[in-house]
Amino acid sequence: SGHSLYSATKASISGFTKSLAKELAPFVRVNEIAPGVVDTKMIQKLSDEEKEKIIKNTPLKRIANPDEIAKVALFLSSDMASFITAECIRVDGGLCSI
Repeated sequence: SGHSLYSATKASISGFTKSLAKELAPFVRVNEIAPGVVDTKMIQKLSDEEKEKIIKNTPLKRIANPDEIAKVALFLSSDMASFITAECIRVDGGLCSI
């Protein structure tokens, strides 16, 4: 329970990304990054048991570090991603795959 607003917000961001990408093309590429659980101050507030539950349910069996999310942003802003737009890149250790 309590996930309705979060889910609706995430869906809105995805729709906005696709619409904005179409509106701004070919001059600007618009993509979104959907991180999973990242080792930030917010996560540090969780109990060890809560963290272990997250790790257990994540296929890669760990929590991401902020650099891993930043590297995806760097890639998307580089010429290596010059033909990528309107996409959502999940950086969640496989969490959404299950």
